Amino acid sequence: MKDIRPPAHHRNRGPGRLAGLLMALLVVLGLAGSTAFAAPDGTARQARATAKVPARAMDALAAMQPSWNLGNTLDAVPDETSWGNPKATRELFGTIRAEGFRSVRIPVSWHDHMSATAPYTVDAAYMSRVKQVVDWAIAEDLYVVLNVHHDSWQWIWKISTDHDTVLARYEALWTQISAAFRDEPRSLLFESVNEPGFGDATDAQKTTFMDELNTSFHKIVRASGGGNKSRLLVLTTQGGTPSQDLMDDLYTTISGLHDSDLVATVHYYSYYPFSVNVAGGTRYDDNARNDAEDVFSRIHHTFVARGIPVYLGEYGLLAYPDDNHPSRIERGEALKYYEHVGHLARLSGATTALWDPGFAYLNRATLKWRDPALFAWIKSSWTTRSGTASFDKVHLAKSSRITAQSLTLNPNGTKFRGLWHGDTKLAEGRDYTLFENRLTLTASALTRLSGDRAHGVDATLQARFSKGLPWQIDVVTYDTPVLSDATGTDEEFAVPTKYRGDELATMESTYSDGTNAGPTSWTPYQEFNKAFSPIYPNGTILLTAEYLKSLRDGDTATLTFHFHSGAKVKYKVTKSGGSVTGKAVKAS
Repeated sequence: MKDIRPPAHHRNRGPGRLAGLLMALLVVLGLAGSTAFAAPDGTARQARATAKVPARAMDALAAMQPSWNLGNTLDAVPDETSWGNPKATRELFGTIRAEGFRSVRIPVSWHDHMSATAPYTVDAAYMSRVKQVVDWAIAEDLYVVLNVHHDSWQWIWKISTDHDTVLARYEALWTQISAAFRDEPRSLLFESVNEPGFGDATDAQKTTFMDELNTSFHKIVRASGGGNKSRLLVLTTQGGTPSQDLMDDLYTTISGLHDSDLVATVHYYSYYPFSVNVAGGTRYDDNARNDAEDVFSRIHHTFVARGIPVYLGEYGLLAYPDDNHPSRIERGEALKYYEHVGHLARLSGATTALWDPGFAYLNRATLKWRDPALFAWIKSSWTTRSGTASFDKVHLAKSSRITAQSLTLNPNGTKFRGLWHGDTKLAEGRDYTLFENRLTLTASALTRLSGDRAHGVDATLQARFSKGLPWQIDVVTYDTPVLSDATGTDEEFAVPTKYRGDELATMESTYSDGTNAGPTSWTPYQEFNKAFSPIYPNGTILLTAEYLKSLRDGDTATLTFHFHSGAKVKYKVTKSGGSVTGKAVKAS
C-alpha cells in the first residue's frame, strides 16, 4: 500500500480578509441574517453558517474527515436514554467540533416509533426530535450522516421470509425521512441501513436483497426532490463487512446506478481475536496488522481508486475501551491499533467514523474525554505517524537481580530522538544503548529507576521521536502471581490472587484429554470478560457463570493464567452439580 495516496482535503477556509471585515460590520449592525437557536437554559444562540459542500463526492468525503458516532443514543432501543446515555444536546456537537471532528454519524432506530402496519407512519414527535438533533449538529458546522440503524435486526432481516411487507415498510420509512429532510443542506447525508443481515437465505439471495434495499433507497430519496436530488447517499455492504466479495457486490450496485453522488460504507473493528481478546489475541501482532492492511487495501482498490469515496462508518475495538469492565486489551497494544488504522485510512483515502457508545470515549455528562491520553493518540493518527515499541512495559522480577532489558522500536517512518524520565533525558551509553531498532535499558539505569522495588510501576519513561506522540514505557517490578484454593458455585466463583505487580493477559482452559474447556470451544484461550475477569481491587480472578456452566460435570479443567510479564500459573477447577472447587497447582 506504499503507493496509495489519499485525495486532497478541500475545506472551506472562510471569507477573504476584506469580505471578513464586511461580514463583521454587518454582524455588529445586526444586518447579518442567520437563525437563532435556543440553548437548554432558554437563551438564544446564534447558528453558525454551514460550510459549502464541495461538488465532487470524493472532495466532500475528504472534508468530512474525521468523523464521530453518536452511538447508543437515538439508536437505543426503545428510547434515546434507554442504554444509559443522556439526551443529545447542541453543546455536545459543539464539543465534538471543537475537538477536531468535521462530521458526525447519527444512528437512528425507528422500529419503536413507527406503526408496524401500513402505512407505517413514523411518530411525528420522534421525527421532530431526530430533526432537532440533526439541525443542532449542522448548526455547529458539522456534516451529518443519518441512517436506519437497529431496524436491520429488528425487522429488516425478515425480508427473506416476509419480503413484500419488509420492503413496503422500508420504502415507507425512507419516503417519510426523505420528505422530512428534503430541504436540509447538502451537508446532511443519508445512509441506507446499518449492518444488514438476512436470515434463511442463500448467498445469492442475500446479494439480491442487499442490492434491492440499496437501490430502493436510492430511488425513493432521489424522487423526493428538493435537496435530495443531489444529496450524498451512503450505500452499505451486507453487515457493513469489508470482505472482497461483498464489496464487489456493492461496487456493482453503485456503478449500475450511474450517480456520481454515491458513497460506499463498511465498518472495521480489527482482527477479531485481538478486538475482544480471545484465542490468544493479546498483542497487536502480525496477524492483526496484516488484517488491517488487507482491509484498507481492498477498500482503496475496490472503491477509491475507481472514483467512489468511502465512509468507514464505524471503527474501533469491539471491547475496548469500556469504563464498566476490566480492560480486555493491553493499553499499548490498543494504541498501536489506533495509530496504525489512522495511517492506513489516510493512505487508502477513507473517511473514518469512531464508534462511541458513550461509555468508551466521550463522557456525555461532562463532555470530557474519559481517557485524554487515548484520545490524543487517536487524534494524532488523523494527520501523522507516531513511533511505538514491541511493548510498553519492562518487567523486573523482584526475586531476581536486575539485568539489562530490551525492546524493539517501531519508528513508523519517524526518527528516534531519545529517552526521557520526566524532564530528564537519559544518557545513551550509560542508561541505554540502541542498535538499529533494538533499545536496551542498562542494568544500572533500571536499578536506579526501580527505586525500592515495590510491586507495580516504579517509573515511566518516554521514547520520543521526530514527530507524533512519545511512547511510554513503564518499568514494572513484579513477582509471579500466587493463586489459592477456593470453593464456590457455578453462579459465582473467584480465584484468590496475589497479583504482585503483574496483570492478567489471558486464560487457557483444557481437560485432561486435551480438548478445550469453556464456552469458546474452538480455542483453549477463552474470551476475556466473557469466561474470566481480573478483579484487581479484590485480589481475585472471577470465573463467570457462563464459563462454569459450560464445564463438564466431574471433569477437572486445567487453567493456565498468562500474565503480561510472561509468567504462567496453573489452576484446576472441578464442577460437581452446582458446586465448584478450585485447587492451586504448585510450580514444578
